[in-house]
Amino acid sequence: MIPRFLNYLLVPMHTRLLETAEYGVNTEWYTYVTFLVILLVYGMETGFFSFSRTTDKNKVYGTAFVSIFTTSTVFIALVIVFSHSIAQWLDYSNHREYVVWFAWILGLDAMTAIPFARFRLDNRPLRFAFYKLCNVIINVLFNVFFLWICPQFADVAWIKTIYHPEVGVGYIFLSNLIASVATILLLLPDIFRHKTGFDFVLWKRMVAYSLPLMAAGLVGNINEAIDRLMLKYHLPDSVLPMKQLGIYGANIKIAVLMSLFIQMFRYAAEPFFFNNAKEKDSQKNIAEVMKYFIVFCLFIFLGVTSYMDVIKYFIDPKYWEGLSIVPVMLLANMCLGIYFNLTIWFKLSNQTRYGLIVSSIGAFICIAGNWLLIPVWGYHASAWIHLVCYAVMISITWWLGKQHYPIPYPLKRIALYVVFALVLYTITYFSKTENITLNLFKNTILFAIFVLYIHRKEKLLKKIF
Repeated sequence: MIPRFLNYLLVPMHTRLLETAEYGVNTEWYTYVTFLVILLVYGMETGFFSFSRTTDKNKVYGTAFVSIFTTSTVFIALVIVFSHSIAQWLDYSNHREYVVWFAWILGLDAMTAIPFARFRLDNRPLRFAFYKLCNVIINVLFNVFFLWICPQFADVAWIKTIYHPEVGVGYIFLSNLIASVATILLLLPDIFRHKTGFDFVLWKRMVAYSLPLMAAGLVGNINEAIDRLMLKYHLPDSVLPMKQLGIYGANIKIAVLMSLFIQMFRYAAEPFFFNNAKEKDSQKNIAEVMKYFIVFCLFIFLGVTSYMDVIKYFIDPKYWEGLSIVPVMLLANMCLGIYFNLTIWFKLSNQTRYGLIVSSIGAFICIAGNWLLIPVWGYHASAWIHLVCYAVMISITWWLGKQHYPIPYPLKRIALYVVFALVLYTITYFSKTENITLNLFKNTILFAIFVLYIHRKEKLLKKIF
């Protein structure tokens, strides 16, 4: 969580130093990244976890790494060759360098996917976190250097040679590239510590297992990110689409704690589920994990919404007009995490095609909903469609799981906790006053009531310590 949190600390600086339309450019390019990174890893991480259960771990590691290294190298070369055409197609003909930089960022980051997966499978979280932390620290430092220090000392001779104000938001991308290069250089000893041979027969089996996950990931990412691209192209010019995209992107970042927790959970959960799949109580453990996952998501939801009067300063005031979407996005992110938990059944039972089916239904809802409602409600429609989409996907996945891989989730207790949290949020929302101190005092009491109630029901402190 620490590397992710440090990375998110750039948001206050970006929103204060960049205009809303410039931040919209940043949001747009990193939306493309979310799609392409799935394509470049093509499900091999999960394939690596799955095949390591039954096949020599080093052989699986080498096959997966060589595969991704090869495809990433080809990707970088092709994008560089066609960078001018790609830049024109994306309406960035004056910034061909963005295309080249992101080709390298994506390719290098994809190459590190399997080494990082190996750390997770081998239960080496400190080494995993160390390299992630190095990546983020380098990225943050160069962001600060280019966006804050250089403008302050633009008249200094040596800074003039490396800093050009017209690059603007491009320095965010360049800082990312520098961090990606540094990370893979630092990882080289660990990459080649294990055997990196290539087994073609094993590779074909891994690809057959992983490609449906890639397809499901791409379709699933439509649910998560396509709205940002549709805002650019589907809003009327009169409302300044890039400005609206910037406001939307900044307010999504306020849901930072939920996103951080879910990402941390996903890093740890998948290898945990696979490693314990053959245990006698594995299904019961999955159900318990789900319950506590939702509990902590509800803590985050109430924590952020209760202290919104303070947390809103995470972004610049010129973005505050979009604050109303934050509670919706928090719930949507929680639903996405629940969906991730539910999908474990088709990964453990090797029925990954169901992931593609459910994600496709979600993608249809997301595209159709955004297409119809963005012109009417703008980014508010996008936020609510996220929530509706994930709720539908949860329902379908749970129903399919009951038929094929039943897991005894404590549904009544989970429903009770969710309803109680939503009731408390409703009270905080409708009892809001102009007095910030009074709001914080009242909300703190309500939040404490929820925490104490959960502790009474679950004996959390006793279980943690």
